[in-house]
Amino acid sequence: MIPRGRVLVIAGSDSGGGAGIQADIKTVMALGGFATTAITAITAQNTLGVFGVHPIPPEMVLAQGRVVLADIGADAIKTGMLASRATIEAAAVLIDEAGAPAVIDPVMIEDDAVWAITRLLIPRATLLTPNAPEAAALTGLAVETSDDLRRAGEVLLEAGAKAVLMKGGHIAGETLTDILMTPAGEVSFSGPRIDTRNTHGTGCTLASACAAGLAQGLSLQEAVARAWAYVAEAIRHAPDLGAGAGPLNHAWTMTGKA
Repeated sequence: MIPRGRVLVIAGSDSGGGAGIQADIKTVMALGGFATTAITAITAQNTLGVFGVHPIPPEMVLAQGRVVLADIGADAIKTGMLASRATIEAAAVLIDEAGAPAVIDPVMIEDDAVWAITRLLIPRATLLTPNAPEAAALTGLAVETSDDLRRAGEVLLEAGAKAVLMKGGHIAGETLTDILMTPAGEVSFSGPRIDTRNTHGTGCTLASACAAGLAQGLSLQEAVARAWAYVAEAIRHAPDLGAGAGPLNHAWTMTGKA
């Protein structure tokens, strides 16, 4: 199968392979696309946690992205952990130079990242994918219910995002609901909460799956629907690795499981 849909991922590395650049590459590949990268940080982590972070200089992040765009190009951009304001500024430059849809997963490390994401990335977001804690940090609102997700989503749309996928994984309840919101309305994606410890990297995986869909020409709703179903199956078929929050099975689409 020839890969269709080029996704430039601007994010950090996860040495445990469950999240970050590793999850992004696996996801884009599993959905038939081609992933390139601009790595923003190297981390020492496993299923038990993050034990060290080594940021990549922003000028090197910019250089990685620029040489990829000049040669290979991109049909979509996906951002993950950007670590600092300077790295966020580099990501904004790459998004502008790519001229492609951007899926922004607002993973924040430093205190000034909230300001930079709000001012520089949200207005450039084709799709913003915050979980409840991230939505609370970006809006200053309490986000504890689905109605809270909607209120925060409205604020993020007003801040300039073209669409927001408000993720409900941190909202209590037996049913998990994510809400795709645009100025034209909303669509909900709901299913029973899966009782498992193997959820490390779900946010990275979902955002990358959305980016792959957009890169392949799917509509926003089609891309999110496929991504949502892909992540659910990746959780159900998780390999159950490590002693903590285990990784998903990103390759389930290649094994005939469904």
